[in-house]
Amino acid sequence: MQNHGRAILCVMAASFLYACSAAVVRGLSGAYPTLELMLFRSLIVVAVTLPLLLREGGLAALRPKAPLGHLARLAAGYLGMITAFYGYRTLPLATNTALGFCMPLFLTILSVPLLGEVVGWRRRGAVLAGLLGVLVMVRPWEAQAALPLFPVGVVLVGVVGWALAMISIRRMGALGESNVAIVAWFGIGSTILSAVLVVPYWVMPDWSGLAGMVAIGLITAAAQLLMTEGYRMADTTLVAPFEYGAIVYATALGAILYGEFPDPIGLVGIAIIVAAGLYVWRREVVVARLARIRV
Repeated sequence: MQNHGRAILCVMAASFLYACSAAVVRGLSGAYPTLELMLFRSLIVVAVTLPLLLREGGLAALRPKAPLGHLARLAAGYLGMITAFYGYRTLPLATNTALGFCMPLFLTILSVPLLGEVVGWRRRGAVLAGLLGVLVMVRPWEAQAALPLFPVGVVLVGVVGWALAMISIRRMGALGESNVAIVAWFGIGSTILSAVLVVPYWVMPDWSGLAGMVAIGLITAAAQLLMTEGYRMADTTLVAPFEYGAIVYATALGAILYGEFPDPIGLVGIAIIVAAGLYVWRREVVVARLARIRV
C-alpha cells in the first residue's frame, strides 16, 4: 500500500514537471526556433537517461531486434513532438495539453485496422464524445472560432503521430524488443534529427536562453524518470488516471505565467476530453481482465 502511495506521487510529480517543461517551452518559443528547443530537450534527456538505461540493460540491450520498428516509432514520435512544440508556441498551455490527451482516443481508432483489435460500442462512443469535446473547445461554427483552427489541426495530426508511435512500440514489444532499446534509440534518433534539421534556423542563445533550454531537458528527464518509477512501483490501472493532472497544472501555469484563462465553454470541452480518455482507459482495463479470465 505504501508503494501505491509513492507510485501515485511519482506520477503526479512527473505530470507537474511535464507541465513545467511545457511552460518553459512556451516562454522561449518567441525567441528561438522549435527545432532548437527540441534539440536541447532531446540531447539533455539522452545524456541524463542513457547511462541509467545502460546500467539497467547493458550494451546488449541496445542491440535492435526490429530496426524498421524503431524507424517507424522515430518518424511517428518525432511528428508528435514537433507538433506539440508548435502547439506550445501557438495555443494556450491548457488547450495544447488537453489535445495531447486525445491520444488514447486515436489509439483506439487505429488499433482496429493496425492491430486487429475489437473495439466495442462503449469505447466507440467514448471516442466520439472525446472528439465532440475538441469541437466544443474550438467551436469552429462561431463567426470567429474560439481557437485558431490551423494550429489545432496541426497538433491533432501530431497526436495521431503519438498514437502511431504507441502502436509501433506495442509491435516491437511483441517481437521481444527491450524497453531500453525502445527508449534509447528514440532519444538518440530525435537528437540527431533535430541537430540536422535545425542548422538553417539556428539562433545563438544568450545565457538566459541557454539556461531555459537546459532546464527544458533536465525537467523532462526528471519527469520521465519519475513516471517510469511510478509505473514500476504500481499497476498501470492504479496510476494512469493521475497523468490527467497535467491538464490542471498546465491550466494553472498558463494562467499564472501567461494570463491564459480558458472560458467556461472551453473548460467544458476539456472536461469532456478528460472524461472520454479516462473511460477508454477504464474499458481497456475491463476488456483485458475479461480476456485473461477467458484464457
